[in-house]
Amino acid sequence: MRRKLRWSINLGLTCDPVAGQVQIPCIERNAINAVKAVNAARMALRRTSEPRVSLDKVIETMYETGKDMNDKYRETSRGGLAIKVVCG
Repeated sequence: MRRKLRWSINLGLTCDPVAGQVQIPCIERNAINAVKAVNAARMALRRTSEPRVSLDKVIETMYETGKDMNDKYRETSRGGLAIKVVCG
């Protein structure tokens, strides 16, 4: 349950390597995700009803979202902040 909660909140998020460094927003996102993971675990432990979406469906959806995502947003430095921010 907590894995499903943890992963479903990340659908569609991208990392933008600015100046070749995977920092924005990846490092910040990972720190926030650590907090989200703890909260998801707490929610799963307190849950009294059955989940409406299975972990398998969340994983399947994440896979499909990744396949549909434009290549320029896949840590290639060809989209997002990587082409908007000038460093140096």
